Parts: sequence; C-alpha cells; structure tokens
Amino acid sequence: METPIVLVVDDEPTNLAVLANLLRPLYTVRACKSGEQALAAAIREPRPDLILLDVMMPGMDGFSVLHRLRQHEHSRDIPVIFVTALSDELDEEHGLRLGAVDYITKPIKPAVVLSRVQVHVEVKQARDRLKSHNAWLETEVARRMQENVLIQDVSLAAMAQLAETRDSDLGNHIARTRAYVETLARRLQPHPRFARDLDELNLTRIVKASPLHDIGKIGIPDRILLKPGPLTPAEWAIMQTHCRIGGNAIERAMNTTLRQYADRPDQAKPEALMFLEVAKDIAISHHERWDGSGYPDGLAGEAIPLAARLMALADVFDALTTERVYKKPWPVEAAVALVREQKNRHFDPDIVEAFEAELDTLVAIQHRLTDRCPGGLT
Repeated sequence: METPIVLVVDDEPTNLAVLANLLRPLYTVRACKSGEQALAAAIREPRPDLILLDVMMPGMDGFSVLHRLRQHEHSRDIPVIFVTALSDELDEEHGLRLGAVDYITKPIKPAVVLSRVQVHVEVKQARDRLKSHNAWLETEVARRMQENVLIQDVSLAAMAQLAETRDSDLGNHIARTRAYVETLARRLQPHPRFARDLDELNLTRIVKASPLHDIGKIGIPDRILLKPGPLTPAEWAIMQTHCRIGGNAIERAMNTTLRQYADRPDQAKPEALMFLEVAKDIAISHHERWDGSGYPDGLAGEAIPLAARLMALADVFDALTTERVYKKPWPVEAAVALVREQKNRHFDPDIVEAFEAELDTLVAIQHRLTDRCPGGLT
C-alpha cells in the first residue's frame, strides 16, 4: 500500500518544520507556505489524503482556502483539519460549517496530532476503497446485464430461426419485417395517439419481439407449410392455427419463468417477461384486421394490440414484395397500392400514413435485405 500523503499549510516555517518532522516517519509530507500554493498542491497528482491547514495566514486565510477547495471537483473530497492558535468556539464552528473535519489548537500536542491524522487518513482511505468498490460493482453489473441481453438476443434469434428454417421461402423475412416495424414505430413515436405506447422502452420491446411473430409455424405440418400451390380450405384452417400455437408456446414459457418468482411477489416483473408479453401479442394477433375480418379472434380497431398492428402491415408488405414458391414478387408500386387500398380495412389508418411517409426508407430496407439466389439473381 502506498504511503498516505499529508499536505501541511502554514505561513510560519518553524510550524511547517515541526509538523513535517512529526509526520514524516509515517506519511509522505508536502509543505506549502500560502493559500495559493495549497490550492495548486491539492489538485496535483497524486492528490493528498489529508490537509493540515493553518487558519491565520496573510493574503488568503484558511477559511478562504477551504472554501475554494470545496468548490473544485478534484479537491472537494480531501479532508481538512484546521491547525490554529484561535481558540474561540465561534471560529471552530465556522470552520466546521465550511467543511473541516477537525480542529487542532496550537501549540500542538504531538500525540494528539498523530492520533487525529491517523483517524482521518484511515477514514479517507476507507471511503476511497468503498468508492472504488462501488465503481467496480457498477461496472460488473453493467457487464453482466450486457451479457444477459446478449444471451436473450441470441436465444431469441435461435427461436425465430426455428420457424424460418421450416419455411425456406422466408429468407431474410425476419430481418426485413423487424426493420419495417422499427421504421414505422419510430415514425409514429411523436403521434399523440401512440406516444404513451411507443416510449423508447416499449418500442424496443416491440422491435425485439417482432422476430417471433411466426414462431407458431413450427407446429404446422410440412405438407401444408411447404406446399407450392394454393391451400385447400381445410389446409388453410390448419395454417391459421400458427397464431394460436405461437402465442400458447410463448405463454407457457412465461408461466414457467413466473413460477421461479412465485416466492417473491413484491419483486418487479422481469424485463424478459414484459418482452415476452409483447411477443405473445404479436404472435397471436398479427393476422387480425382493422375492420374485424382477420383471425384468430376477429379483433377490430384498437382492440388489436399496437405491436400486432405494426407487424400486420410489415408482414403483408414483405410477403407481397418477395418471391414465394407459389408466386412471383409484386412490384413495389403494386404492393404500395394494395396497402393504401387496405387503409381502414386491413390496416390501422395512421400506420398506413406512417408507411407512406417512410416509403423510401422501407424500400431501401427491402433492397438491402433482399433474398438472393446462389447465382446472384434477386
């Protein structure tokens, strides 16, 4: 451990010599003969652990020095002991109010000086250790939180890929729809109708949850999911169950996690559960329609969760503009025309307006994340 540094400030050379000789066997001693010198020495690295400060000095007295020390970010936490011939209690109270930690009167008693210096140096060192430990804890908590977020994101990506690998038609569908959803949500953030539900935390949850919208397709048989032609009514009914399958799977995951918190009812719900609630809403309701003609529950208007309304438009736009085994991609102009036509029918009208306002961005995303064949053709 490094030897503590004590800064001694006194305009009398004799007093400086006495204190320096007394303290030097135990501490590194710096000596100053004026308040101006003391202010400079207090912020010079390595900074002192304690300052012994004379009160009665010409020019800048000890009270003024202490006031200046407390104003500077690099010296405000250094403990100061006044060493003075003043014995008036009012002077002592004034010094303590300014922030001094102790008072030593002249003529000094060596044992008293050594004892009080030791106490305040040890207190300063303990405080520094605690501050350092707290800083380490904050860094460690932040690091572990980042690790947890990374693990959550990787797990999410793996879950989403399970559905995507079942349907080789989808390509970059997950990446595109996630980017579309974020673009639309950010456009709507200032809108009075959406401001409360699209604060930054909720928006982040929606964007992170969007890749799970088709997780329920894991439960759809290959003969239906991968069928190259139109589905029969019976097959279509089975395909529609992917919404409920996905929502139920996410709900079971939530219930499993909640059981771990059953003995901690006062603890706030973990962020992972808040995120999964949004994912469940998207998985179940992203095929609902604004006019109530969608599935699985026939919800209409604002009864459809906002996250699902955003995904509904993103999902349709992506389906129209990308190639599937049963169709060629539509031109962007045709897809845009259909989205406009479905305003107030399939889609929330304000989300359609956001779509139109951000069309250039959405098309750029579509081009950047387009699916390419092995030969390089789109």
